[in-house]
Amino acid sequence: MVTPLESRRIVIAGASSLLGTELKSLLEESRFAASDFRLVDEETAAGTLTEAGGEAAVIQPVEEDSFSKAWTVFFAGSAAFTKTNLPLSKRSGARIIDLTGELAGQQGVNTWLSRSSERTPAQVPSSDKDAFAIPCASAEIITRLGLALDALHPSAISAIAFQPVSAAGRAGIEELETQTGQLLSFQPVGKQVFDAQVAYTMLDRFGESSRHLLSHSLEVLRREAKACLPTHINHVAIQLLHAPVFYGATVAVCAFLPSHVEAAIVAKLCKEAGFTLVDSETPPSNVSSAGEISLQLAAPSPDASVPSAFWFWAAADNLRLPASNAVKLAESLLG
Repeated sequence: MVTPLESRRIVIAGASSLLGTELKSLLEESRFAASDFRLVDEETAAGTLTEAGGEAAVIQPVEEDSFSKAWTVFFAGSAAFTKTNLPLSKRSGARIIDLTGELAGQQGVNTWLSRSSERTPAQVPSSDKDAFAIPCASAEIITRLGLALDALHPSAISAIAFQPVSAAGRAGIEELETQTGQLLSFQPVGKQVFDAQVAYTMLDRFGESSRHLLSHSLEVLRREAKACLPTHINHVAIQLLHAPVFYGATVAVCAFLPSHVEAAIVAKLCKEAGFTLVDSETPPSNVSSAGEISLQLAAPSPDASVPSAFWFWAAADNLRLPASNAVKLAESLLG
């Protein structure tokens, strides 16, 4: 006899993406392992052979009935793909869980964080909500730091997030790998994806011909953080830079706090907000956070030249963390 959970159809839209692949893997390890999976993506990825639920599966292009009878639709491809196919998915009556940033901050969309501590606002999904946005790892780091420090009434908070090339998908990873080899061999570098040298280089923008714009990623990051933070926390300035690494989100934050605040108090508040504090011998990095769902944070460090300033350094897996949050949200929607 088929149980109600086994009969639930789950659609992963953008199934061939790095995030889609990670999401599918986690869903298959969760309470949804026996669900009816449907994998769809853009025309260029259609026909790709993969597996779902332990059986062979083929990624399909989006068609009129792609979302029919779906219980939940996860969007994990590009923001443009989400925007194009959102109306069709909504007609199915399915709940929408967006990991692409397209829905963040939109009216009627609940931007959702898992409650990892008492300092994270309780977010029990309402049964009348049908669209949810999962923030990226950098947005979650910035949000949780904002929530942690709110009790200390900071006068200002600024954050610089460093974006890996995996934000541009497999093509971005391949270009960084190729450029690294070309530079080590003293060859001219190819620039098909970013229209810029991304190997061994820090950038605040890509080339004019690049389809991947840091300015757009920054806009999404700011919208996600704003949607997650309470309205009275409106003093977080955010910048985004390219980092020449394959995976992992890293963020540097500076907060101006009252001069009497002690580092131990700040560290305690950060731990209560959901961070895992890491000792100085193994500081947080894109490597140390790989494969983890935790938010790694170095011990908060006072700025010796400005007594009221504290520095924070955090890292998280830019694929596994949001994918894990999306699965947790789906599980909570089961009721």
